[in-house]
Amino acid sequence: MGRPPAAGLLTAAAPAELRALAEGVAREAGALLRERFHGPAGPLRAKSSPTDLVSEADLAAERLIRERLEAARPHDAVLGEEGGDRGPVAGGAGELRWVVDPLDGTINFLFGIPQWAVSIACEDAEGALAGVVFDPLRGEMFAAVRAEPPTLDGVAVEASTRDDLAVAMVATGFAYDADVRAAQAEVAARVLPRVRDLRRMGSAALDLAWTACGRYDAYYERGLKPWDLAAGALLCTCAGLSVRPLAPAAGLPDGLLAAPAALAESLYGLVGP
Repeated sequence: MGRPPAAGLLTAAAPAELRALAEGVAREAGALLRERFHGPAGPLRAKSSPTDLVSEADLAAERLIRERLEAARPHDAVLGEEGGDRGPVAGGAGELRWVVDPLDGTINFLFGIPQWAVSIACEDAEGALAGVVFDPLRGEMFAAVRAEPPTLDGVAVEASTRDDLAVAMVATGFAYDADVRAAQAEVAARVLPRVRDLRRMGSAALDLAWTACGRYDAYYERGLKPWDLAAGALLCTCAGLSVRPLAPAAGLPDGLLAAPAALAESLYGLVGP
């Protein structure tokens, strides 16, 4: 796939154009990561803890994404997981910010587990306007524009409408910090007997995308960063799910819950403050 249009060609903030740009950039970054996945990932270093790793593959993918976004939309702000953020350039066409996770599911990637994704979202003053979650290994592109149905490879998808928590498939994730994981284990112990089953796959972006398209009935997780959830939460919102914040509580950081309206309150009662 070729590069996005050169600077100045995308001057309007049309949501469909922003989504198309995100899709093209995510596919290009995904191709880079897919090649690295089947070869050496490069040097590693720890971030927030010895279990929170970043590889040269993460950094290379984010460099590529930033270069493409800056070429197409030089006045927009960019917030990425690996840093080097830039604010909006004075005189730009609107106040837009791209929120980028070049490789969501880094630990899966490094261990050879095929569940990781590229997540790119574009925000305006009201929140996420357009976003994509791309699974390079399956070739699946989840995309959304505010107030429109989300799509998978261009086809509209539907979220679960399940109304019985006892038969709901629920996804979650755990933090890198050992003390936080211990508290999360207590929450999971409350949830597990009350649902069909609990899944922990390792990529929050894909968990949200899979919830938006009905592969999971619901999802909750704490300790997420903006780049983890920006695109995925938009997918879930556009799918008609109840997307609720989880406030910090009892040693747990804030988080997010996404579920059908009929399940949201009962699940929140198990995982909320």
